[in-house]
Amino acid sequence: MSTIAYIGLGSNMGDKTANCRMAVERLADAGRIISVSSFYYTEPVGYKEQEDFINAVAILETTLPPAELLAICHAIEDRLGRRRTVRWGPRTIDLDILLYGDLVLNRPDLVIPHPLMSMRRFVLAPLVEIAPEVIHPVLHKSMIQLLHELQTSHTVMKCKPVN
Repeated sequence: MSTIAYIGLGSNMGDKTANCRMAVERLADAGRIISVSSFYYTEPVGYKEQEDFINAVAILETTLPPAELLAICHAIEDRLGRRRTVRWGPRTIDLDILLYGDLVLNRPDLVIPHPLMSMRRFVLAPLVEIAPEVIHPVLHKSMIQLLHELQTSHTVMKCKPVN
């Protein structure tokens, strides 16, 4: 049986766009990519002393259980050179499981839905682009509702398409 998962992507080191594209290509190892949002320029949140990010969201149909999907996300990050040094700091690629069907999971190594997604414009803007009516399984609100209610002001701008 397959499940629809929503994966957040972000990069602010090296060729950010290429890093995100390579991560999406490698996510296909975990299932079928249904859709990928536009890429968005995003100012850093949390640790501000770093370059801006490129962010996106991919919709993935997968038969993998959440823990195996997380392991694949971490393997992709490792292959693309991610080094975990500063919390919320610079990274070649970051992959987060935002939603996994309507699953609610709270384990030390994995929390679904992603606990900060409803407070991050760089997650909600691309999610609304490709799945505006998806319901957050804890907050019971659609992604578009969450985006409209968001109080943060960090800058998120859609990138111009590249031919």
